[in-house]
Amino acid sequence: MSAGSRGPLKRSAAERERQRQLRERRRFGAARARTSHGRPPRTFTRRRVGAAAALVGALLLVLFLVALLQPFAGPGSGRVIVQIPKGASARRVGSILAKDGVVPSGLLFDLRALLEGKRGELHSGRYELRHNMSYAAAIDALSKPPPAAIIERVVIPEGFTRMQIAALARADFLSGDYLAASRRSRELDPKRYGAPAQTSSLEGFLFPATYEMTAGAPASRLVREQLLAFRERFSTALRRRARALGLTPYELLTVASMVEREAKVPADRARIAAVIYNRLRRGMLLGVDATVYYAIELQRGVATYTGPLSASLLRIDSPYNTRTHRGLPPTPISNPGLASIEAAARPARVPYLYYVAAADGCGEHVFSSTYARFQADVAAYDGALARNHGQLPACKRR
Repeated sequence: MSAGSRGPLKRSAAERERQRQLRERRRFGAARARTSHGRPPRTFTRRRVGAAAALVGALLLVLFLVALLQPFAGPGSGRVIVQIPKGASARRVGSILAKDGVVPSGLLFDLRALLEGKRGELHSGRYELRHNMSYAAAIDALSKPPPAAIIERVVIPEGFTRMQIAALARADFLSGDYLAASRRSRELDPKRYGAPAQTSSLEGFLFPATYEMTAGAPASRLVREQLLAFRERFSTALRRRARALGLTPYELLTVASMVEREAKVPADRARIAAVIYNRLRRGMLLGVDATVYYAIELQRGVATYTGPLSASLLRIDSPYNTRTHRGLPPTPISNPGLASIEAAARPARVPYLYYVAAADGCGEHVFSSTYARFQADVAAYDGALARNHGQLPACKRR
């Protein structure tokens, strides 16, 4: 009896234990569910996003302050002539400076001027500034009255054309259109030098030298100075020499312009002039490559063409192409210096009819009187190019 009565009691205790364990498992599962999907994890995620956003915001603020305050800015480089219009606002001034590369941002310039309390202290006028200046340096410069004048040294190399000089005039901050100003001038009439009545420009008369000009001066003033310099240097003796050679002064100037573009060393000038005259007397085509380059520049409207002369370019349809048109080109092809004008007036007394660049890369030309010798010189030149990957070798002379 006693054993039978204890059996049910044991089963009841075991059942109770199983129920307890089941409840524990259910509570553990609920706790896991709350950990995966409950409110506390969502709060933690929002905190992480908020912290990341705050970090990004702080970084952007630091970058903005660095851009505005420029703690590492240098003094700038080069030079820029800037014209600030009268009555321009600080924002307009900033836009002008940013466009000219003086400061990185016109908006930040305006803000920096506001922070420094100098928005109303910026002057108008012409200033000489630098590229990539700090906002503080630019504000300081413009807070002072502009200088009375900014002097520009306009350096015009010998042999430059009108288009090349026009590019120089723009780079040296002259105003106006140099090409338009150098078509004609009251300072010089090309017809007085024997130029045809239909001559379209002052090419050849624009004497190369260094001229001191005020920044912002009109390009026509530079043209006037060049023409005055030419008139002073193209003497009566040179006019007489032209007549002695059977040329007009304008034709002498045209020969000088070719000599200027062809000669690379001073000693070659008079010999190149002699070749031109010798070929003219024989009725030969001049075949001067510099005239072909000039024809290409005129046709393409570029200041300088430095590419190769392909077979098609050597046949370019132009009165300046002395490989296809006999005689002198219709106008000078550059603005020669006095040394080339003197060489054209007093050519060397030599029988040469041909020349080609020497193969040693030192700049001189090799001259010849026969076509066979010329062909041999051309072969030597071509061979030097082939051996040196399309370039002449470096000159080895001291």
